[in-house]
Amino acid sequence: MPLQLRIDHLTKTYPNGVTALQDVTLSIPAGMFGLLGPNGAGKSTLMRTLATLQEPDAGSIHLGEIDVVRQTQAVRETLGYLPQEFGVYPNVTAEKLLDHFAVLEGITERKARAGTVEALLRRTNLWEVRNRKLGGYSGGMRQRFGIAVALLGNPRLLIVDEPTAGLDPEERVRFLNLLSELGENSVVVLSTHLVDDVSELCTRMAIIDKGRILLEAEPLQAVAEMRGRVWQRVVSKEDLPSVEREHEVLSTKLLAGRTLVRVCGDAAPSPAFESAEPDLEDVYFSVMRGTFRDGRGAVQVAH
Repeated sequence: MPLQLRIDHLTKTYPNGVTALQDVTLSIPAGMFGLLGPNGAGKSTLMRTLATLQEPDAGSIHLGEIDVVRQTQAVRETLGYLPQEFGVYPNVTAEKLLDHFAVLEGITERKARAGTVEALLRRTNLWEVRNRKLGGYSGGMRQRFGIAVALLGNPRLLIVDEPTAGLDPEERVRFLNLLSELGENSVVVLSTHLVDDVSELCTRMAIIDKGRILLEAEPLQAVAEMRGRVWQRVVSKEDLPSVEREHEVLSTKLLAGRTLVRVCGDAAPSPAFESAEPDLEDVYFSVMRGTFRDGRGAVQVAH
């Protein structure tokens, strides 16, 4: 039976009264799964719960036959976790620190450990800078080192929280290419607020806001369901407020000093609008505004 991560009716409320997760249910197959939502939507709470760093108030999580909530040690033996922020020892080289983490992982035989460390540093394209101290690494290099640590032990569940925030375009592409290779034999959950990360990587996704799952879908299918419902036009800054009042605006972007407006509707709002090819960003904004229609024509209502 293919590996699957099942999340059923997960709920979490913090002592300050903030409900971070509300009845979250997801079925996540092997491969890359994107969890998309704004900051504060509940993404990191879900990631920390999956990583056994906190317990839910209610609900269950199963990785294959492992009960994630009750069998935390069994989960940790097959878990790789790259949190949004993680510390490194700035005065230690990448090779030495990864060797140290390999010992903690139980790889005690020196030759086997050296082979594992070399393989992971090569896989993350860090072998040539293995003797450089981590304090001299760029943000992207540190992220790739974090993935090397997370991959110790060949995890079946890899959790990556906001991995490309702050990376320059070249580092981001290199990092995303690395992640895409990892999703072939494991469940990889990518949490992000960047739509492009999900559209370029993930075969399935969910959109979360205020602790609720608003949409679970295949990105390509979700985009296809918006075809024929996205329209755009360029307007002046002065005309933008009236357009926003009169139409279901999905997004606005500055374009050579003017504003490109994209709206959602079954027909062109006016002759000034032209049909536009939808993308995942349109899906995201439509779901967040409660106007996205699934394959049955039902409107997904944001909570």
